[in-house]
Amino acid sequence: MAETGVDLANPRQGRLKTDDIPMALRQLQSMKGEQMQFPWLAMVAGFGSLALVGVAWVAMPSQFKEMIITHLNPTAIQSAQPQPSTISSMPPVGLLGHYKYEEAPLESLVPIVADGSIKLRQAAAARFQEMMAAALDSNVALEPLSGFRSRADQQYLFFHVKAERGQTPSERAGVSAPPGYSEHHTGYAIDIGDGNVPATNLSPNFENTAAFKWLTENAAHYSYELSFPKNNAQGVSYEPWHWRFVGDSDSLETFYTARSPQ
Repeated sequence: MAETGVDLANPRQGRLKTDDIPMALRQLQSMKGEQMQFPWLAMVAGFGSLALVGVAWVAMPSQFKEMIITHLNPTAIQSAQPQPSTISSMPPVGLLGHYKYEEAPLESLVPIVADGSIKLRQAAAARFQEMMAAALDSNVALEPLSGFRSRADQQYLFFHVKAERGQTPSERAGVSAPPGYSEHHTGYAIDIGDGNVPATNLSPNFENTAAFKWLTENAAHYSYELSFPKNNAQGVSYEPWHWRFVGDSDSLETFYTARSPQ
């Protein structure tokens, strides 16, 4: 039986007759023939098609555009995504490596030593006294050295001592905050020494004392944390003696919102 679509009268077997070509293909071949005779028609058709594609692309929703681009080039979307920033997320520090703090209201302060010379905010004072008693049970003497300081106190400690020692502002700021930028203004910060080894007071050698070891292991139970550890992001010198209270909403917001961009 002869196969359908084969012209048996034609010696080249297997060649399709014109009638066997689908209508759409015949029309396409006809158009190609016309374009060969009139090349300018092909150019017009080409430009018209590009214009239509351009209009369609502009009007197309972005999600469809992404689907098309991804299909044609799967790496395109990935390469177009924003890359993680290499810039530190740490906001710039207010002044010479220190954040700005308001002074605690005087009525919010209570003494933590018998002569009343060292004061903290009430919540910080209560927890410090609990911490001091707990340390004493372990034969560790936590000695309070400095608590709340006014701007006037810090003015003296920064500018007078800076001039006395011939320090630049940056050098002085490494060990003492400018007035208005000290954690001691808040009434939540305290300098602690070891009552059994007073020679280490306000010295990096304090880290070698029983008091510092005890604080490292236990201070968090009383909501105290070290303010300036080694290699801290603020660039302030390591101060193993300087601790701050973060045990209520006000103290937490005081220290941690200070790190938000001003």
